[in-house]
Amino acid sequence: GLAGGLEKWHKTIVAQLGGLTRLIRSPLTKLQRCIVTSLVTTDVHARDIVEELIQLKVHATHDFNWKKQLRYMWDVDLDDTLIQQSNVSIRYGYEYMGACSRLVITPLTDRCWMTITGAFDLKLGASPSGPAGTGNEYLLLSLGKTETSKDLAKALAIQCIVFNCSDQIDYKMMAKLFCGLSQCGCWTCLDEFNRIDIEVLSVIAQQLMILRQGRLAGTTELCFEGRTILLQDHHVIVTMNPGYAGRTELPDNLKVGPSL
Repeated sequence: GLAGGLEKWHKTIVAQLGGLTRLIRSPLTKLQRCIVTSLVTTDVHARDIVEELIQLKVHATHDFNWKKQLRYMWDVDLDDTLIQQSNVSIRYGYEYMGACSRLVITPLTDRCWMTITGAFDLKLGASPSGPAGTGNEYLLLSLGKTETSKDLAKALAIQCIVFNCSDQIDYKMMAKLFCGLSQCGCWTCLDEFNRIDIEVLSVIAQQLMILRQGRLAGTTELCFEGRTILLQDHHVIVTMNPGYAGRTELPDNLKVGPSL
C-alpha cells in the first residue's frame, strides 16, 4: 500500500476512539449507550489489528497477516459487498440486526472465526467444544462458544438461529430446521449438540450430508426428506460440552476433523 498509510489510519482510529469515549461519558439513552459501546468495542479491535500490522511491517495484500483479517470489500463486478478472510469470500447478508451488543474480540476469537469461515467455504460445519462456565481461562470454550459463533454472523449481517438441543429432539424436528435454513440462507448454532440421542444423530448426519452434496454440486433446488426445497448457502455450527453426564459421543459420519 501507500507509504505511511497504516500509520495515518491508526491516527484516525485513535482519534475516533477518543471521540467515542468522550461521548460515552455524556448523558445517553439506553439505546444510544448500546450503540456507542458496540462502536467502541469494534474500533478497539480495529486499532489493535492496525498496531499489529504496523509492528509486523505488513505492506502487501498477499501477506498472510493481512489476509487472515476479516475484511470488507466492494466488488465492482458483482456490485455487492464481499467479506474476505484468508482465501474465503462471503457475500454481505444485509440482515437488519438493530442496535445490538458486540463481543469483545480476542486473538482466540479471530482464530475461531477463521476456522468457521474456512469450514463455510468448504461446505462443512464447525464444532467449537469445551467445558461450560469454568472460569476466565475458558472464556472461548465456555460461554464463548455460542456467542463467538453468533458474533461472527453479526459481523457478516447473516441471521443466526440458536437452537438448544436435548434428548427430546427427533430427526423430523431437525429436518424442518434444516429446510428453513436451506431456503433462507441462514446460519444456525446447535447448542449442546451431543445431548441428542445417538440414533437421531446418525440420521441428522445423513441429512447434513445430503445438503452438503447439493451445495457442492451447485444446485439451486434439492429433494430433501421427500419434498423439493430451495438450496442456498447456509452454515451449521454445533457446540458441545464433552465429558458431561447425559452427553453422547458423536457418530463417525459426523466427524470430519478435530474440534475447535
